[in-house]
Amino acid sequence: MLRLKAFLAAVVVATPVAALAGPGRGADGTVNILYWQAPSMMNPYLAGGDKEAEAASLVLEPLARADENAKLSPCLAVDIPTVENGGVSNELKSITWKLKPDLKWSDGTPVTAKDVVFTASYCMDAKAGCSSLDNFRSVDKVEAVDNLTIKVTFNETMPVPYGPFVSKWSPIIQAKQFADCLGEKAPTCTEANFNPIGTGPFVVTSFKPNDSIQLKANPHYRDPNKPAFADVNYKGGGDALGAARAVLQTGEYDFGWNTIVAPDVLKKMAEAGKGTLLAQFGSLVEILVMNLTDPSPSLPLDERSTAKYPNPILSDSRVRKALSIAIDRATLAKIGYDFMGQPTCDFIPAPAHFAAGNTDCLKQDIKGAQKLLDEAGWRRGPDGIRERDSKKLKLTYQTSTNAVRQQLQAIIKQWWREIGVDVELRNINASVFFSSDPGNPDTYQKFYADVEMFSFSSGIEPSASVASNTCDKAPRATNQWRSANYARYCDKDYDALVTQLDQTDDIEKRGEIVKKLNNMLTVDSNTYVPLVRRASPMAISNKLGGFIIGWDSTFSNIQDWYRKK
Repeated sequence: MLRLKAFLAAVVVATPVAALAGPGRGADGTVNILYWQAPSMMNPYLAGGDKEAEAASLVLEPLARADENAKLSPCLAVDIPTVENGGVSNELKSITWKLKPDLKWSDGTPVTAKDVVFTASYCMDAKAGCSSLDNFRSVDKVEAVDNLTIKVTFNETMPVPYGPFVSKWSPIIQAKQFADCLGEKAPTCTEANFNPIGTGPFVVTSFKPNDSIQLKANPHYRDPNKPAFADVNYKGGGDALGAARAVLQTGEYDFGWNTIVAPDVLKKMAEAGKGTLLAQFGSLVEILVMNLTDPSPSLPLDERSTAKYPNPILSDSRVRKALSIAIDRATLAKIGYDFMGQPTCDFIPAPAHFAAGNTDCLKQDIKGAQKLLDEAGWRRGPDGIRERDSKKLKLTYQTSTNAVRQQLQAIIKQWWREIGVDVELRNINASVFFSSDPGNPDTYQKFYADVEMFSFSSGIEPSASVASNTCDKAPRATNQWRSANYARYCDKDYDALVTQLDQTDDIEKRGEIVKKLNNMLTVDSNTYVPLVRRASPMAISNKLGGFIIGWDSTFSNIQDWYRKK
């Protein structure tokens, strides 16, 4: 069996490749980006979803991130620490990073190890409600060895020590700017959260929450010839159809994000010849989440969808399984995504050594679903809707506003109606649904519904994703509704297995543990109901060069984008 130490020494590191010289900083004018889920802030540590982390990645950078080949690549760090190069201790309890020399913040001041240490303190403060806290699990301390060297020490063996300061979710923030933003003050620092000082290729000049961002080239960016674009016009709002049209048909924009539109419509748009559709399969899955707690509006706001009140319908695993097996995933994949979708039963579909490869859910079983509901005591009433103890079997099912998602909602509603379940459909503007505002009642984290649907990606190393579903990670008022255990799932055996995963350094055994965790959430409990493994479709102007689909932020290499002549 291959040990993780050998893996850390030989496999995980991407070989740095020298980028081609560009046209010169700012030589290509303005790049127009239509990212229709508009961000509510530029701070991924307080983010409600990808839309904030993605936007912030134009400005804030981590020490390392995954490249287009799903391998770790240094960003602000000189290299990737491993056991072989001495950066990871032999006992796997510490990792030492070295910053590239002469790095500067966009205000011209030097980046030092103290900024990295501060970043850890910022997120690890229990009162901050940091949404990236799982990246720092098991961290005992973070120290500045010298101006450019940072040592992270864990309180237990950490076979995969690349949590802190790795990926768009864990970038370095400037200690000086955020000094007065620790703990409960974190959400109140509007200037810092909207206009962070960063090391990335661009600087915010104007930020309008849930609307638009204007950025200019960072004058202190470490490569004097980059970025090629002088300005970024980053527009939010609208929908996937509008984003696709603005790139593929009208040519008004250079980049359109997440153009999940009916495949035949996309193909028709592409015939205009102004742009290209790019799609790549990773670990992105369209899922249904079953709320195990009661979202009833009759409960106090801070107690709705909390463990204090179990869901009166979905707490029964037989009901959840019935809802799952009533679905024909192949039909959803074909109608909603065509060549951009594959039916799946797994919460973690990739990389291959972590994928359980379940297939039983792929066969729709209406009769089996009806039998399960009969066994659970739900009997059909005169109108065909099931009842138990004079209570109708009625569920609220929410998702973000998007034509494909509304189509899938309607199809699933029809199947559930066939087995005797009444369904109320809700669709919420994406900028509201994925908002990071703890005062917003309509976010997917507050989950004031029975079922919700969105896409989820576990990345190249799913340990943080599975750890986010432990009992203590349920969103609630005390963590400002920012934790990621959306279903409010709680199983002490699951928690113990997550702990075991953190202490396991054999790659094959880690894979088996992840598969078990995947199954506990999906086929065993039907708490998470995976539907379709999705490619991430992006519309790219034929005049835009340098774009690469990566495993981290969509904008991981925006410094290399340029205008084709």
